[in-house]
Amino acid sequence: MREAWFSLLGDEIQGAAVLDLFAGSGALGIEALSRGAATVHFVERDRTVFGVLRRNVAGMGLQARTVLHRQDVFRFLVDRKADLSFDIALADPPYGRGAASRLVEEFRRRPFAELLCLEHDAEEPAGDRADRQRQYGDTMLSFFMAPKGGDTGAS
Repeated sequence: MREAWFSLLGDEIQGAAVLDLFAGSGALGIEALSRGAATVHFVERDRTVFGVLRRNVAGMGLQARTVLHRQDVFRFLVDRKADLSFDIALADPPYGRGAASRLVEEFRRRPFAELLCLEHDAEEPAGDRADRQRQYGDTMLSFFMAPKGGDTGAS
């Protein structure tokens, strides 16, 4: 699936400030860095998984280009500081918990990136109509653009 994500993103990843939500081990954000992203902020709530994320980032020597946040994604989006805005947000929330549609709702209300890239169960609705979508078996990749002229910083 990572190959599909980054094929769809193409050159948009070059020099981008990236937000990796529900980061897990950091695979998506680390891949973004390897493909030319300038920086990645990782957000992961689970203490054990966060430890794995921290070790992965350190093991690859990526600390200078990353910021790690051990926090619930939705709390992070509410609490984020005004200076945090992103070109691309990558999100692979847990399936079957409504997190995908909730994330799209939050993005539409207060955009936190120019582009939200979301992986979700193809059977699970992900909010309103995506700007781009591709289905891979039971998995859907949905891409949502921030409204033109919209604020991507905290308000």
